[in-house]
Amino acid sequence: MTNRNDRQGAGSDKRKVRARRFGIDHASHRLMLGAFSIGMPRSRVGRMTIGVALVLCGFLGFLPILGFWMLPLGLLVLSHDLPVARRLRRRLAVWWHRRRRPAG
Repeated sequence: MTNRNDRQGAGSDKRKVRARRFGIDHASHRLMLGAFSIGMPRSRVGRMTIGVALVLCGFLGFLPILGFWMLPLGLLVLSHDLPVARRLRRRLAVWWHRRRRPAG
């Protein structure tokens, strides 16, 4: 039997791991953005449509309501289905990890 403190420690570890995730979770089909998650369609056509729409609207980021924040979000959604976008996302993740690692 576990005590309450053990259970709280395990839950906080899960939250820390979940808070660092970026991408689409294959098990739950949700887009993970740090601690936030957004439901995504299970069909490839639906994800591609949303990704392309976000990228195209991101190019119109100078207009009100639309923003340049849509570009990386659209590329993140497309990286689930397009190998080129997946490679770029993976390179960025590796570069970011190396940059964030403390020296020594």
